[in-house]
Amino acid sequence: MATPRPTDPHRRKFLGRLSLPERRFVGDALRTETVGGVLLLVAAVAALIWANTPALTDSYDTVRDFHIGPEALGLNLSMQHWAADGLLAIFFFVAGIELKRELVAGDLRDPKAAALPVIAAVCGMAVPAGVYALVNVLGDGSQAGWAVPTATDIAFALAVLAVIGTSLPSALRAFLLTLAVVDDLFAIIIIAVFFTSDIDFLALGGAAAGLVLFWFLLRRGVRGWYVYVPLALAVWGLMYNSGVHSTIAGVAMGLMLRCHREDGEEHSPGERIEHLVRPLSAGLAVPLFALFSAGVSLSDEAIGQVFTRPETLGVVLGLVVGKTVGIFGGTWLAARFTKAELNEDLAWPDVFAVASLAGIGFTVSLLIGELAFTDDPILMDEIKAAVLIGSLIAAIVACVLLKLRDRKYRALTEAEERDEDLDGIPDIYEEHNPAYHLRMAKIYDEKAAEHRRKAEAAAGSSIEGDRPA
Repeated sequence: MATPRPTDPHRRKFLGRLSLPERRFVGDALRTETVGGVLLLVAAVAALIWANTPALTDSYDTVRDFHIGPEALGLNLSMQHWAADGLLAIFFFVAGIELKRELVAGDLRDPKAAALPVIAAVCGMAVPAGVYALVNVLGDGSQAGWAVPTATDIAFALAVLAVIGTSLPSALRAFLLTLAVVDDLFAIIIIAVFFTSDIDFLALGGAAAGLVLFWFLLRRGVRGWYVYVPLALAVWGLMYNSGVHSTIAGVAMGLMLRCHREDGEEHSPGERIEHLVRPLSAGLAVPLFALFSAGVSLSDEAIGQVFTRPETLGVVLGLVVGKTVGIFGGTWLAARFTKAELNEDLAWPDVFAVASLAGIGFTVSLLIGELAFTDDPILMDEIKAAVLIGSLIAAIVACVLLKLRDRKYRALTEAEERDEDLDGIPDIYEEHNPAYHLRMAKIYDEKAAEHRRKAEAAAGSSIEGDRPA
């Protein structure tokens, strides 16, 4: 059985062993995301069946386009818009907390350690955008969708891993999570900069004032959901009416939470709130968004358009080719020029497989597709179909590559989780602890003594059995 080799503290390793607190945090976060990803997958399949079953198509359109909400507040929105502008604000709120935590307590707090995943994520967004642009220059298509293939959907990627039954070592899971966090940051910037309509400065000023009040109350230590939830709703509504995409409000509030632990704290306020809100985001907000956004026509003609129209072909190639080449190439170049050594328990094909898995760009890609082609509903649906097909192809490629290394991953994962002395700390984290070796020596002595007793008892029984009556 393979055993992860200890990381040399004097030489910086890429994809080296995580610290025990970081490993536990990553494990908890990804477990929730995996459950949410499975629900997301179910919601996407349900939407496709609902929208492509002739007897049900009209009902899908009716429910999706049904408007509800106070007209006087400018919030009489369709169900689809409530999902995209309202529920996804919860998703981006959690993304804001994740980003803040990474910056103050995670891998991104150390510039040297952060350089490699940040470069990988930036390349993993720039190359797909370049692939899309190139395809549409050659095919004389619209450049409006350049940002669609730049996103990675961590929940969907983890759902794929859950479905195929592959367990990644913690270092690869952390790398994937960090990629997704940085990816979300740049997606937020893209949405704020490139998809902001005419600005209502009065509403924007009100949203800014609400955010300042939110920050002030946090710094004063005011507690109570009954204070923050109404304030958050008011900030969201003002942000929506300002013309700036309303999900920005969720990100801003997430970034304001304190994510470092003070003396005597087991968890920071940001970690506690993320623990409470993440199930709502992963289990409700994102699946409902998928239900109302993934219901596109997948007829033979529509699928044919995906591979013949430059806009849709650019999305598919951006996700499948651009993401993989961008993340892998950026990682390899960054490691080469920063002289970071790849963890000897892993190999570059592992990085390539994770890079291909990052080509699953579902939730944010669908959102950007809606924003980019709002004025052309037909092309919007074709772009969504391209996102689904591109993500499916990326998932299949990643599954094949990861399954080739599945035995190695399982051995590494088992070694990471082994706790023979039952003290709640994996043995690999105690290798250099003298007390650990004393405990293990005692355990081995006890096992050896028990084995001898059983052997002697068995020998005695055999002798007794051989004696004549």
